[in-house]
Amino acid sequence: MSVVNIERFSDARYEEVKQLVLGVLEEKGFEYDPVKDYDLDDITKYYHDNGGMFFTGSVDRKIIGTSAVRKIDSERCEIKRIYVCKEYRRRGYGRELFLHALDFAKDHYLHITLMTDRSLTEAIALYKKYGFSVVRTDSLQKPYILMSHSK
Repeated sequence: MSVVNIERFSDARYEEVKQLVLGVLEEKGFEYDPVKDYDLDDITKYYHDNGGMFFTGSVDRKIIGTSAVRKIDSERCEIKRIYVCKEYRRRGYGRELFLHALDFAKDHYLHITLMTDRSLTEAIALYKKYGFSVVRTDSLQKPYILMSHSK
């Protein structure tokens, strides 16, 4: 397995990152929704300029995945945008991207949330392994669940 190089998002690679995210969404049966996906229109402004962080993972200089931390308020954040290209899945890259975001979140916030599709049982098991618990499944757009982690 090649080593994944995880670094802060750079505007110079914006199109590559956006196409990766939109490709994964499309693969899962979703389309770009300007109401839900507005953060992708200006990643630096939405994440970096607002107390969060957006990471890219590269193998041999090709971006193969992403993860992000969105600031909610001074104590709370959300981990999101954990995506890996199909051909690079099941190699541990998603876990590495998640852990990178989790480390950033733990260093800056007391409470961390994330929302995931309930069909992603392996991802849910990973999140639970690192201290997350399911806090809500009702009143969310199906098929999502909300998970939480606190210091």
